[in-house]
Amino acid sequence: METEKAGYLEEDFRLFHLKDQIKKEYVYHYHDFHKIVIFLSGSAVYHIEGKAYHLKPWDILLVSRGAIHMPEIDFSVPYERFILWIREDIQSRELTACFQKAADRSFSLIRLSSHFQERLKDILYELETTLAGQQFGDELLKKALFTQFMVHINRVFLQKEYITDKKSYSSDSQVEKLVRYINRNLEKDLSIDTLAGEFFLSRYHMMRKFKEETGFTIHSYITSKRLLFARSLIAQGIPVMKASEQSGFHDYTTFVRAYKKQFGSAPTQE
Repeated sequence: METEKAGYLEEDFRLFHLKDQIKKEYVYHYHDFHKIVIFLSGSAVYHIEGKAYHLKPWDILLVSRGAIHMPEIDFSVPYERFILWIREDIQSRELTACFQKAADRSFSLIRLSSHFQERLKDILYELETTLAGQQFGDELLKKALFTQFMVHINRVFLQKEYITDKKSYSSDSQVEKLVRYINRNLEKDLSIDTLAGEFFLSRYHMMRKFKEETGFTIHSYITSKRLLFARSLIAQGIPVMKASEQSGFHDYTTFVRAYKKQFGSAPTQE
């Protein structure tokens, strides 16, 4: 399975308010930017990095840049949501701290108490109105409202002020540990035999469970994650060959070929 990049973002953020009931086949994909999904109504399960989140109205999901994810929608009822796209390199970088924390915790769901829910609803709907308006100061106001929204999201998530409900998500504990280990050790030997030995699993059982829970073979998942990591290193100024080594590729030709296949162009320094 190929990992698909989806969407393109030039501005600091974009807000979408969507409601549809069109049957659509979603695939696992990733973004070059962070994404927040605010689920409003419908019936949806959201798969992010091996975890399946069973959503309730006004649940909020933090989807970090490069996180592989896919919604699973029941199209018998309308699906309504807000989606916020956010650049990783926005000027106020502290506003994106919640995404790194979500990756560190391997947990992406914010389920709010009614108090926090009402506060964020007000900000979000005012932001939507401001983005569509042409009044004096709208440009300043939309930045202020976006900042206010993100400050609240970060406070709630970083301080764990959200509702914890084990029924809100499901995952296979072995696959969850595998995903976490892979993402924290991309530069190491991650062969099937090595991983099976590390987690005391049979090769067949491990590969089958991983594919069931993530939609990816272990090999394709590792390759995608290594390529995303290499590209982020290159963007930081790390020489291409060094970036390939630091992200776990020990053959430069293999790295270049895989990079071209995933991103459509050869790796180059900006």
